[in-house]
Amino acid sequence: MPSPSFAPESERYMMDHMNADHADSNLMYIKVYGNLWSATAARMVTLDKEGMDLEVTVPDGTLRIRIPFDHRLEDEADAQRTLVAMSRHAQAAITQAGQPRSTIS
Repeated sequence: MPSPSFAPESERYMMDHMNADHADSNLMYIKVYGNLWSATAARMVTLDKEGMDLEVTVPDGTLRIRIPFDHRLEDEADAQRTLVAMSRHAQAAITQAGQPRSTIS
């Protein structure tokens, strides 16, 4: 069975990009897919072909939450497409729930 991991430099690049440029998406993932609406911040700490781990700030401390993907990612391009689709879905769910909108485009 193939490894669920990306090459370390690839994983680091994708996580750095998400944490630097899409922190709002990380938070939306936790709220919607992690069902943790009290979260105030989230930082991606691991990313593999099966899911992502995020360090989450909540009112009483921090948690580490795993969000699985709905399919095994093929490559970095699939990761990008999947994360964008998840972000758009989460943004729609948050809008429907009456939560403040994200600034992601």
